Amino acid sequence: MFLARRPSEEAIDRWLAAQEAAPLPTSSVTSDYTVDHNRVTLATDLICFGRAREALRHWQHFRLGWVDIVPARPPIRLGTTVGVLVRHLGFWSLNASRIVTVFDEPTRFGFLYRTLADHAEDGDERFTVEWDADARALVYELLARSRPRHPLARMGHPFARRLQRRFAADSMRAMEAAVQHPG
Repeated sequence: MFLARRPSEEAIDRWLAAQEAAPLPTSSVTSDYTVDHNRVTLATDLICFGRAREALRHWQHFRLGWVDIVPARPPIRLGTTVGVLVRHLGFWSLNASRIVTVFDEPTRFGFLYRTLADHAEDGDERFTVEWDADARALVYELLARSRPRHPLARMGHPFARRLQRRFAADSMRAMEAAVQHPG
C-alpha cells in the first residue's frame, strides 16, 4: 500500500487486522525472482550470540530510521503477521508479510517471512544469526528472494532494487551496533 503520509496508529491497526485474515500466497519462487544474499560477521566470540538473538527477536534489524516494523515488537513465532513501514521519496509504503518458519537452535536463531498480497514485492526474506564454531564467527545473514508485485514497484524496479540494497546494508549495520553496543 502506497500512502502520501505516514498512516495513523489506528489506520495501521485496522490494516494489520485485515492482513492477519489474509491467506498466505502459495510459495512458488521461480527463476524470475531476484536473489540477494548478504552476510556479515558480528563478533568472534560465542558470548555475543545471546545479544544477536535478542536483537533479532526485538527487530533491531528493522529499526533504521527510514524503515520500521509494525506492530512495534511482534513475536517471532509461526504465523505472526507484520507490516514493514517505509518512508521513501516523500511518501510511505506499508507492506505485509507473515512468518512461515522459525529457527531456534542452540547456535542458530532466525525466521523466514513470506510477503502477503498487500506487499509491493512478491517473495520472502530470511533473517538468521548463527555461531559458526569452525570459523569462530557470529554471522548475521539476510537472504531475500523477490520480484515486483505492485505496478509502481514494477515501473520503479531500479529504485526498488536500490531500496532493497540499502535495507540490507543498513540492517547489517543495525545488527552490528546491537551486538557491539547493547543497550
